[in-house]
Amino acid sequence: MGRLGPTEIILILVVIVLLFGAKKLPDMARSLGKSARILKSEAKAMKSEGKDEAAAPADPPSDPAVQKRTIQAAPGDVTSSRPVTEPTDRTTQR
Repeated sequence: MGRLGPTEIILILVVIVLLFGAKKLPDMARSLGKSARILKSEAKAMKSEGKDEAAAPADPPSDPAVQKRTIQAAPGDVTSSRPVTEPTDRTTQR
């Protein structure tokens, strides 16, 4: 199998346009770009999280009922995430 020449690339592009239609291609490219950005940001977050855990020992919270978590607005949207405090269960049974 050799390299793809300009004729083969044009033929592949024509087949793709015929299969999916010209109207769906921009939407597909946009969703592919979003998926790539989400994957990149999640990989970066996991990498930095691993470095943070290796650098500092895990400190248990002073109150086990209060734990900090990060809530994200959308999957992969790291810029809008913020730490929140979990509510404690203070209900009593009568």
